[in-house]
Amino acid sequence: MTSRRTVPAVVAALVLSGLAVSPAVAHGSMTDPVSRVAACYAEGPEAPSSAACKAAVAASGAQAFYDWNAVNIANAAGQHRQLIPDGKLCSAGNDKYRGLDLARADWPASKLTAGKHTFRYKGTAPHKGSFALYVTKDGYDPSKPLKWADLEAEPFVTVTDPGMQGGDYVFEGTVPEKSGRHLIYSIWQRSDSPEAFYTCSDVVFGADQQGGGGASGAPATTAPASGTPATTAPTAPAPTASAPSEEQIEAGREQSTVEHGGHGDADASTGPETGATTQAAPAPAPASAGDAVELAETGGDAATPYLALGGAGVLAVGAAVLFATARRTRRG
Repeated sequence: MTSRRTVPAVVAALVLSGLAVSPAVAHGSMTDPVSRVAACYAEGPEAPSSAACKAAVAASGAQAFYDWNAVNIANAAGQHRQLIPDGKLCSAGNDKYRGLDLARADWPASKLTAGKHTFRYKGTAPHKGSFALYVTKDGYDPSKPLKWADLEAEPFVTVTDPGMQGGDYVFEGTVPEKSGRHLIYSIWQRSDSPEAFYTCSDVVFGADQQGGGGASGAPATTAPASGTPATTAPTAPAPTASAPSEEQIEAGREQSTVEHGGHGDADASTGPETGATTQAAPAPAPASAGDAVELAETGGDAATPYLALGGAGVLAVGAAVLFATARRTRRG
C-alpha cells in the first residue's frame, strides 16, 4: 500500500524540478560587422594579437572569449535601457565580459559604407526573435565609455525572424551616412523567452582604419575594470576585425562553458536553411521604463515570471500524480 506521506514528497520533488528548469538557451554574436567579442575570440583567447583584445583578455580572462556567444541578459524582456548602465553596453552589464567595455580607439574594426549592407549574425543556438541595430551619433568619441546617449535614438535596421544561411542569420539594411570611427550596437531580443543578446561592432567609414582617434581624433584609452582612472594607450593603426571560422568555433567548443540548445540551421523554429532572407514586421525599439513587453511565443509579458510559464506543465503533471496516488491509497 502506498503511504499517504509519499504524496507530498512526490509533488514537492516535481515542483522543485520545475523550478530548477532554466530557460531554453539561444546564443550568437554579430559577425558582419564583426563584434568585439567575436573578433577577440578569432584572434585566440589565450594569445590575442591586437592590443585591444590583449587588454580585454587581461581585464576579463580568457574564458569570457571562449564564451564569445553568450553576452546576454536572461530576463531582459525588452528592458534593455533600464537594465544596462551607461559605460557597460558592450558587456550588457555582465562583469564576466567587462573587458569589452574598455574605452579605446584601436579595437579591431570592420570597414563600412553608407547604403545597402548585408548583415550576418552567427546563431550557434538559433531561436525566434527580433534584431535592432543602432549606430553611434556624429561626434562619437571611442576614448570615452559608451553611453546610451551616444547611440542614435532609433535603430537603422529592425528585422524579425530573419532567415538563416550556413548557420548565420542574414538580413539586409541601409547604413546611414557617417564618417570615421563608429560603433554598431545590436540587440537580439528572443520572442520565445525574455532572454536578449547584445554586441558592439567597431566600424570605420571612409578612409583607412586608423586607431589614433575616431570622429574626435582622441587617443585610445584603457578603462580598467577596477574603476581607476583611464590610462592613455599608445596610438596605433586599428587592425581589421575578422570573424571566427567554423573550424575555430568547433575547436573552442570544448573550452566553452556555454550550453547550446542547437547549432546552425538544425533548430526547427527558424525553418530550413534558405538562400533568401526574411524581412518581417519591424521590431519595437527598447521599451520605456514600466512598459510591459509582449513575448510573442510565451504569451506573457515583462511582468510574467518566466518560471511560471515553464513550470505550468510540471505542476500539471504533479497534480496528475497526486490524484493517481490518492486513488491507489484509498483502494489500499
